[in-house]
This record gives sequence, C-alpha cells and structure tokens, in this order.
Amino acid sequence: MKTAVSLSDLRTARSQLAEPVGFVPTMGYLHAGHLSLVRAARAECASVVASIFVNPTQFGPKEDLSTYPRDLPSDLGLLEAAGVDLVWTPTPEIMYPDGYQTWVTVDEITQALEGSLRPGHFRGVTTVIAKLFNAVQPQKAYFGQKDAQQAAVIRQMRRDLNFPIDIVVCPIVREPDGLAMSSRNVYLNPVERQAALVLSRALQAAQATYDRGERNPRALLQTMEKLIAAEPLARLQYVSCANLDSLLELDEEINGPALLSIAAFIGKTRLIDNCVLGAADLD
Repeated sequence: MKTAVSLSDLRTARSQLAEPVGFVPTMGYLHAGHLSLVRAARAECASVVASIFVNPTQFGPKEDLSTYPRDLPSDLGLLEAAGVDLVWTPTPEIMYPDGYQTWVTVDEITQALEGSLRPGHFRGVTTVIAKLFNAVQPQKAYFGQKDAQQAAVIRQMRRDLNFPIDIVVCPIVREPDGLAMSSRNVYLNPVERQAALVLSRALQAAQATYDRGERNPRALLQTMEKLIAAEPLARLQYVSCANLDSLLELDEEINGPALLSIAAFIGKTRLIDNCVLGAADLD
C-alpha cells in the first residue's frame, strides 16, 4: 500500500493505478463501517484509494473538531489489511491554503435535518468532497447510509456538477446489539453506551409499525418520540419521516420509499441513525 500527503505525490501514485478506481473518503478513526465501504470498492474496482482527512470546514464553532478521535497508525494498518492500494492524508494547509475562497454549495436538500441544526456543515462537506473527487479522479465513490443526508447531498452535487463518478451508498453497519457504528461512539461511557441503544430501538419500533400497515408519518414519529422520551440520558433533536430523494418531510400517507431518521444527544455525545421504509420497493 502506498501513502501520499502532498497533492503532487498523490497524482504520481494515482497515475500508476489500474482502472477503474474506487474511492473511500474518511475522517479516520476507522471502524467496521468504514471497512465495509473498502470491501465494496475492492469487490467492484481494480484499485482502491482511501483518504483520511478531518475536515475543519464541516465542524461548527461549538463542535468537536479539536477532540475528534484520531489514530493514523491504526487506520493505515486497517486499510492495508483491507487491500487499499493508496491512502491520501492531506493536511488542512494542503486542502485550504492561505487565501482560499472557493466553496461548493448545494441548496434545497441541505436545508432540512442536519442542515437546519448545523449551519455551514454541508458547505464544508460538499466543498471537501468536490476537492477530493478532483484530486483522486475515481470512477466510483463509496459512502455509508448512516450519513443518509450527506449521501443524498453528494448525489445531488454529482448530478449538478457532472462528475463522471458513480456514487455507491452502502448499508449501515451495526454493533451486535444494534447500535450504528460511529467514530463518536468512543465518547460514550458504559451507561451512555447502553442508553444509546434507544436510537436503534426507536427506529425498529417505527419500522415494525410500518410493516404492520401504518402509513401515517405522524404515527411513526410519535412511536419514536415516545421511546426516546422514556430514556433519561437522551435529549432528542429531531425525528423525521421524509421523501428518500428530496428529504422533504412527509405530512400525508407514505406511498413510496421514505427515510426515517433521528438525531439525539446521549449525554454530551450527538448521535444519528436512520432506516429506509419501503426499501423493498427500490430498484
């Protein structure tokens, strides 16, 4: 496995890779969810490139940039074992040099859910992903369903800016007890870790209600809200039942695939989770 820091070293190493190239962008502190993306890329592409970059422009002023977990030696070992060919680890100065002033903004689809609570977050995401796409020049890029809105925003950006890249969204990877894997799970103490299961339980309860024939979005959201309210360590930010593509909230009967999502604080740690209703109806 080769590694590169500078853009010139990346381009030299990238030019030597067999096509097609699959790309897995990460912020490091890797877990099984990230590695599932690598496996998907490895199965579909001749070469795999990963990036590790904790992107400062997607963190708000009160968010956890300075304490975000990092372990580069471990990450590199995991990526090499998973069969990655090239890892790019740029510095903030490489990605955002002095005088930087160009941003990529996706409008409507970023306004709801995470975008309504984290101003500027998606501007940072789309800008860095556009820069990564331009630098790596992959044919396919792999993202996780856990960050469902991010995946939808990136698909929109790809269409709007004509990136010749297939966006592949891979299923959420969960712990055996149902907790969605996240780099931020490391912040949870044992009591909070147990309390965090309320997110997946709430989604499972709503999914079960949907499977029994309930199509009123409000009824599903109330099911989730009731469970979250019963967990003392949880502080709910939102529950949502939205159109899977536009992410517009559904206020009438669900008649197609929908994204059911949740964001909550467990203690001081903010967690998100989601599931797709009507997934069997998707192509």
